[in-house]
Amino acid sequence: MMPTANFEQIAAATKANAEALTKSGNAAIAGYQELAKAYQALATKNAEKLTSSIQALAGVKTPAEFIELQQKLVKEGVESAVADSKNIAELTQSVFTQAFEPVKSQIETLQKSVAK
Repeated sequence: MMPTANFEQIAAATKANAEALTKSGNAAIAGYQELAKAYQALATKNAEKLTSSIQALAGVKTPAEFIELQQKLVKEGVESAVADSKNIAELTQSVFTQAFEPVKSQIETLQKSVAK
């Protein structure tokens, strides 16, 4: 027969594991919502930039002015894409780190209790 203390320890560990998974799931959901908002904001920004770029190109008077503006817009677009990609990558890493933290903490707690 299993001693009561072991049963209580297993029950407590199981409850703690379930709580860690719940916290992790909640953090993941919040993180995914944050990522979705970031992607939506990025799409909106890019659509606005496209509209303003087309309007600017439509207003040029000479072919030389068109080429100069087009080069400027391409350069700005590449710089913006690099910055946006970096921001999304950092946000994604943060989301996954926050989502996994409760599980990581629970694993560390269990490892400490087993080592005793």
